[in-house]
Amino acid sequence: MPDIFFEGYFALFLIITIGIAIGNLKFKGLSLDLSAVIFVALFLGHHGFLVPVEFQTIGLVFFIFTVGIQAGPGFFDAFKKMGRKLIYICLLLIISAALLGLGFSKYLDIEIDLGIGVFTGALTSSTGLAAAIDATGSPLVSIGYGIAYPVGVIGVILFLTFLPVLLKIDMKKEENDYKKQQEREHPEVIDKNFVVENQNLDGKTIHDLEISTMTHAVISRVKHKDKTVTPHDKTRLYTGDIIKVVGTAEALEKIELLIGKPTSEKLPLPVDYTVNWILITNKKVINKPLKELNLTAYYNATITRIRRSDIDLTPSGNSTLRFGDKVMVASDKENIRKVMKLLGNEEKRLSETNFLPISLGIVIGILLGSINIPFFGLFDFSLGITGGILATAIILSNLGKTGPIIWSMSDTANQLLRKLGLLMFLATVGTHSGAHIVEAFATYGWTLFYTGATITVVPLIISILFGRYILKVNFALLLGVIAGSMTSTPGLAAIDSKTKTEAPALGYATVYPVALVLMIIVSQFMAML
Repeated sequence: MPDIFFEGYFALFLIITIGIAIGNLKFKGLSLDLSAVIFVALFLGHHGFLVPVEFQTIGLVFFIFTVGIQAGPGFFDAFKKMGRKLIYICLLLIISAALLGLGFSKYLDIEIDLGIGVFTGALTSSTGLAAAIDATGSPLVSIGYGIAYPVGVIGVILFLTFLPVLLKIDMKKEENDYKKQQEREHPEVIDKNFVVENQNLDGKTIHDLEISTMTHAVISRVKHKDKTVTPHDKTRLYTGDIIKVVGTAEALEKIELLIGKPTSEKLPLPVDYTVNWILITNKKVINKPLKELNLTAYYNATITRIRRSDIDLTPSGNSTLRFGDKVMVASDKENIRKVMKLLGNEEKRLSETNFLPISLGIVIGILLGSINIPFFGLFDFSLGITGGILATAIILSNLGKTGPIIWSMSDTANQLLRKLGLLMFLATVGTHSGAHIVEAFATYGWTLFYTGATITVVPLIISILFGRYILKVNFALLLGVIAGSMTSTPGLAAIDSKTKTEAPALGYATVYPVALVLMIIVSQFMAML
């Protein structure tokens, strides 16, 4: 049979095709999804199929970049709120794995260099492997890594795929709990009508009263006598007026204390008045604060709420707009068209994929990952391709826009590129591991296999139990933390295809940089022993 069938793009797409077909099969409601690709790759790799390593790098680059772009907007907020708690889980996993590695090396008479390789392979850490090779200069490290790595990859995939079933975790409930937590952190925005009763407000302008600053609510309509208008800063409030206010429940409670009691009286819309959702697609308004746009002065229009990632936010003068946001705008019909033109409101642009930000972001990430950073004079540390691209994607997506470049992707484009990258990565890793797995077993027997499996599974169990039952971390988020702690891209893939929230990607991105540094330090320390 020609070599083309065993190597190159034919082998790649053959493995992907068979893997997806098997992954779609279900047994008692369970399936391997995209993770089945690596098992097919291991089998065919053992039988001579080999996907060039370049596909692995390209696939990894695409996958990690899209993960970072998705996780970026919520990363820093999550790190501030939960970073310390999630890092504890990462520390526990890596340190417990290192202690097991040292223990097995001592009591099973495994050479320490070989044991370090098994440790880095069991945790699927190429960064740890590089640090260990640099510290020891021993080929035994690579051999240990080669034996334990396939076990680590497969073990993590199976563990994270079937653990929810074994622990009887309702993943839909965990996803809903995560969404509710997000809603608590960003309370629902509602509207209510109030009667102006406070005599001290009579005749004063909305600007003078500083209502938005004091209450974090927005007045969207004012009815004075029989006329309802869209208010602006110079609109005056009089006793007996009816106002429509938009904000959180807490903000509306402050409005009641400041202005007066709520009322069920309706505020009819004037004939020329309308309320519309408008999509933000114009590059010129992205990252600009609302006070700079000054829609009220120019268009007699008011933004009453901002919808971002299915969460409604109460706008303020300092609120900035992101590409893909939806804003509710109250205005007269003549001006609403002008506001739509200003903000964009082009659904087609949202679905378009601009490859310039993708390729430029990846270039910056590769350059960042190649920088060597001294670590207290002990050794030089670099983020590598994976860490550099992940860090770059997180930072850029959090910025949202730099000059004319928008650092975002539509959900459809993100998912397509992510899955393509993931499939390429899994197929390549699997064939290269499968080509050597039998040879490694024949040379070193089952001892290193059992050792690697134990170093993979036991820390996973300890960390899951610690995170779930002691730190009370949401399970969808926790699975991502575990994958990130092991720097396991296939592990994240196993979870990513089974959830509709960004929780796993966020957990992965939060601890991944910490895991990179910690694996280097621990590997160096083990080599010193």
